[in-house]
Amino acid sequence: MINKPDKNKTRLSRHARVRRKISGTAECPRLNVFRSNKHIYAQLIDDVAGVTLASASSKKDVAESVTKSESASVVGKMIAERAVEKGLKKVVFDRGGYLYHGRVQALAEAARENGLEF
Repeated sequence: MINKPDKNKTRLSRHARVRRKISGTAECPRLNVFRSNKHIYAQLIDDVAGVTLASASSKKDVAESVTKSESASVVGKMIAERAVEKGLKKVVFDRGGYLYHGRVQALAEAARENGLEF
């Protein structure tokens, strides 16, 4: 029997590789994305102070009757609105080791359309 690679372990190693290069500050926080099977979560993180400045998730903020891609778009819109409320325009996008495709791409495009620059 051949051992399959653990998907989450390989994703975490990709995420660590990306995180070596990017970091968020108070002026330009990191927009982190986490994708589970059912939901998607986004956070604006100031890595210097180690605090979350804003967050949004499909678990709390989205109706259950929409598709996963549509809920990712709603989360992207909400995180952008919350960032603009706090006076943040520029962010660094952290895809969390996921491919820039599907739900991650939908979240990023919705965030861009609603005022975030990255």
